[in-house]
Amino acid sequence: MDLFEHEARDLFERHGVPVPRGKVATTPESARAIAAGLGGSVVVKAQVKTGGRGKAGGVKVVRSPDNAEQAAEDILGMDIKGHRVHKVLVTEASAIAEEFYLSFLLDRAGRTFLAMASAEGGMDIETVAAAHPEALVRLPVDPLTGVDTSVAEQIIETAGLPAAATKAVVALWEVFVAEDATLVEVNPLVLTEDGSVVAVDGKVTLDTNAAFRQPSHAVFVASSDEDPLERRAREAGLNYVKLDGDIGVIGNGAGLVMSTLDVVAAAAAEAGARGPANFLDIGGGASAEIMAAGLGVVLGDEQVRSVFVNVFGGITACDAVADGIVSALALLGDRAAKPLVVRLDGNNVAEGRRILTEAAHPLVTLVDTMDDAAGAAAKLAANPEA
Repeated sequence: MDLFEHEARDLFERHGVPVPRGKVATTPESARAIAAGLGGSVVVKAQVKTGGRGKAGGVKVVRSPDNAEQAAEDILGMDIKGHRVHKVLVTEASAIAEEFYLSFLLDRAGRTFLAMASAEGGMDIETVAAAHPEALVRLPVDPLTGVDTSVAEQIIETAGLPAAATKAVVALWEVFVAEDATLVEVNPLVLTEDGSVVAVDGKVTLDTNAAFRQPSHAVFVASSDEDPLERRAREAGLNYVKLDGDIGVIGNGAGLVMSTLDVVAAAAAEAGARGPANFLDIGGGASAEIMAAGLGVVLGDEQVRSVFVNVFGGITACDAVADGIVSALALLGDRAAKPLVVRLDGNNVAEGRRILTEAAHPLVTLVDTMDDAAGAAAKLAANPEA
C-alpha cells in the first residue's frame, strides 16, 4: 500500500527523521491559515500517489499566505496522471544547499534488503540510473544487523552524502523496519544552508501482509485513494487489479490470469483494441455468487467493452463454473449488458459447455481455445456493434 506524502512525512517525524513543519489542507482558506502559522515562504504540494507533480504544476513555492491560498486553489481539483487532487500539503520552505537521494527497499530478486543512495538527488532517480549508473550506489543490507551508525556511515561515504546525514539514515531504516515497509524513499534528502539535513519529500510503501501487527495502519487504508472498483473487489474477497484497457479478464488462478493477460494484449494489438482492462482471479471456487461478484466488478468498469472468462476446471469442475456463469448473468440482469466470451477446459468440460450452449444467453459466446477466445473478445472490444 502506497502512502500519501503527508502520511510518509508523519511516519518520518514519528521515528525521528527531520522533516519540515507542515499540515494538510483541503481548501484554499485552510492552506492560507497554515501558511500564516508557518511564516515565511512555504511549499504547496499536491497529494496524489503518483510522480511528476512538479512538472504538472502540482508543486508551488510561494512567499505569502495570500499566495498559498491562490496556489491551493490552482492545485486542488487538478488531474495529475489520472489522479484527482483532493488535498495539499503546506510545508515551510527549506533553504537548500545540496540535494541527495536515499531509499531502503525489499530486493525480491536478491532476496535481501537494499540501500540505494546518490549524491544526485532532486530529479527522477530513473534518469540518474540510466544516464549515470555509477552515480547510484546499491548496497545490500544484512537483515540480521540492519543499519546502525557504522552501516549508515558506509552508505554515506560510498554515495558521497554528507556526514550530517548519518542520524537521518539510521532513522529512515527504523521507519522501514518498524512500519513493515517494502520501500522508504526520500528524494530529495537535503543539506540546508545552516548545515541541517531534512527529508523534504518522502515515499513509503507498506507491506499489507503485515497489517495484522500494524493496527495503526488502518487509518491509511481509510484515507486511501484506492480505485472504487479495486475497493469493491477487495470487499468481495476477489483478487482484482485495475488496468487501462477495454477487455475485461476473469480467470481462476493467478498463473492462468497472467498468461491470459499476455494473450489478450497480443490479440488486442492485432484487432485494434486497447488490451486488458483488469486482472481478476476468482480463485478455485467459481460459485454463482463469486462469479456474479467478479462480473459485477468487471462490468462496472466503464472502459470495458467485452469480457473474456477463461477458466480451467480443476478442483472446481467446468459444469459448476458454467452453472455459476448462467446464474451470475441472471443475478446481474440488465447490468450484464456487455458481450462475454467464455473458454472452458479441464475437469468435466463437455458438461460445462453443454450447460452454456443450452442456456443460449445472447451475450455469451463459447470458444474452445484460449487464443481464439482472446481474439474474439478483442474483436468485440474493437467493434462492439459487429
